[in-house]
Formats: sequence, structure tokens, C-alpha cells
Amino acid sequence: MDTARYRTPGFLKPLVLILVLASTLAGCSSTKLAYRYADWGIVWWVEDYVTLTADQKQQLNQDIEQLRQWHCSAELPRYQVWLDELESDVSDNPPDQATVEYHQQQLFSFFPSLLERATPVATNLLSSLSDEQVRELADNMAQSQREMEEEFSADSPEATAEARAERTAERVERWLGELNSKQRDIVQQWSANRGAQTEIWLQGRRNWQLALLEVLERRNEPTFESELEYLIMNSDQVRGEAYEAMMAESRVAMSSLMHDLILAGDDTTLAHLRNRAVELNSDFEALTCSPA
Repeated sequence: MDTARYRTPGFLKPLVLILVLASTLAGCSSTKLAYRYADWGIVWWVEDYVTLTADQKQQLNQDIEQLRQWHCSAELPRYQVWLDELESDVSDNPPDQATVEYHQQQLFSFFPSLLERATPVATNLLSSLSDEQVRELADNMAQSQREMEEEFSADSPEATAEARAERTAERVERWLGELNSKQRDIVQQWSANRGAQTEIWLQGRRNWQLALLEVLERRNEPTFESELEYLIMNSDQVRGEAYEAMMAESRVAMSSLMHDLILAGDDTTLAHLRNRAVELNSDFEALTCSPA
């Protein structure tokens, strides 16, 4: 269910940090703190890529605060409805494949509205960049890409699959608890069957960054906002046909994986998933939408 990494446009990843934090952190106090002060984290993350002026920081903080207020009041209630359904569907018996697919679709449905609302934030920031800042952004994105390729590209396909299995196990354990030996075998086999997924993801990331830099060359033109919106809202297509096909296949594969892992678990697996839904729901209920 950890999809943000693959769906979020590279430079705009912090603009979805609110959603990521709200859906992954455990513990009421930590979730509330992270959610209320996510705007500061976003600014720090952006400054890893480009040094902002005082005016740009101020504008970005204001824009993100407005985004957070909208998200808190309009979107969190949707998450709570989903979590109520999830809790109900795993209360007694393991969910069937159709139910798992439904909840996956519900999770994906949260992204478009958030990305759409984040687009003006990105437009305000990126349109204000100087030529020097764009060069800095290009250099830092290239460095980040090299680091990602070094981190995720192993010496052999087998090693890449093994690393993928470790990452996958870590993500699903957030929802299902510690995996047993049978579940780990399922993850190992699933990861081995993903083929060149890691390479396609890395190339797609590079494609998107290059497209962003091209659009930034026209940041002072009237078409800039619409071009940037296309990059954000159609990220999969921009990343290339191989990436788009991989994502479509991965959605099906991930729902099958989650279903298989639940069936291979025991009562504690369902209990962990149910408790995770209850915990997050309680966190969201405790959050207030007043300004930080």
C-alpha cells in the first residue's frame, strides 16, 4: 500500500508530504505534530534542491499552509470514511481479492485532488526561480538521480530483486505486522517476478526531471502553468510508456501480493491491519484544522 514513492513527481514530492505523513506515521502525538508542521519540512526538503530567497520561502509557507488547511478540512474526513470501511472489512475474516482491490483503489483516489491543489503551489514557486536557481535545481536533481541509481541498482538482477524484497517487506509490515516465513517467501517470489521494474522506475524518474527542466525554460510564458499542470497530473505518461505499463501491472501485482500475504498470515495479521486502521483513524479524528 506504499505507493507514494512511485507516483509522486520527483521535485514535487514534498507537496504530497502531508499525505505521506498522515498515512504512515504511528502514534497520535507524532502524527499531529508532523501534520501541523509539515510545511516547514517541505521548505527544508525544497531547499535541498534549490536555495530559496526570503520572499520565496514566505510565499511557499503561505501556499502550503493553505494547502494544509484545505487538506485537513476536505480530505481527512474522506480518509476516515475509508479507514472505517477497512476496519469493518477485516474485522472477522480475511478480505477476498475484490475487497483488497477496492481498498487499493480507495487509496489511489486520494492523490488526484491533492496533486491538483498542489499545482498552484508548484507554479508559484517554480515561476519565481531565477536562471541561477534553475541551474542549481538541475545540478541537484542530477546528483539525486545518481544517488538513487547507486542505491537501487545492484550488481546483478538477483541482488536487485533481493533489495526490492527487503523494501517491500518493510512497507507491508507497516500494515500487516512482522511477516512469518511463508509470507517472506511470498515477498521474495513476488520481487523476483518484477523483472526490470527498478530500472524502469529510475528511467521514468529521469524522464520526468528532464521534462520539468524543459518546461522551466518557458516559466515566464503564459503556457507555463498549463504545461506544469500536465507534468503533475499526467506523471505516468511523462515518465514514458514503459513506466506507464509497469505502473498498471504493479497495481494488479500489489493487490494480489497483499491478498496472498493476508491469507498466509494468521489472526495477528488481521488484528495488526485492523489496529493500524483504528490507530490512524483516531489520529485523524484528533487533528484540528486550525492554523499551526
